[in-house]
Amino acid sequence: MRIDKWLWAARFFKTRTIAQEEVGLGRVHIDGQRMKASRDVRVGDRLTIRRGEETFHVFVEGLSNTRGPAAEAQKLYRETEESKMTRAQMKEMLRLASEPASYIRQGRPTKKDGRLLREWQHKMK
Repeated sequence: MRIDKWLWAARFFKTRTIAQEEVGLGRVHIDGQRMKASRDVRVGDRLTIRRGEETFHVFVEGLSNTRGPAAEAQKLYRETEESKMTRAQMKEMLRLASEPASYIRQGRPTKKDGRLLREWQHKMK
């Protein structure tokens, strides 16, 4: 079974296209090595999956061609205890010390934002 199809069925990525892109960008490794999206995955393979800030270390436990409910998707893999602990620690660190830049909106202010800012500045004088 293709790795991109398995990642989609196991619900690591929302679409197969995104799964293909992530594999192509080197964010998914099988036994520590990069591969193409067309590479076959087998039961027992160890995968390292980077998704945003999270990194998953999982063993393939089953194969499925269809994307089912989350409960069924979780039966397709087994996450290592080390991976679970690391992700929990990262989540706790982010909760305690969030990144200030994550609250900044992208791009320049719109015309409406500029008008509101000027009105607010005028009222403050």
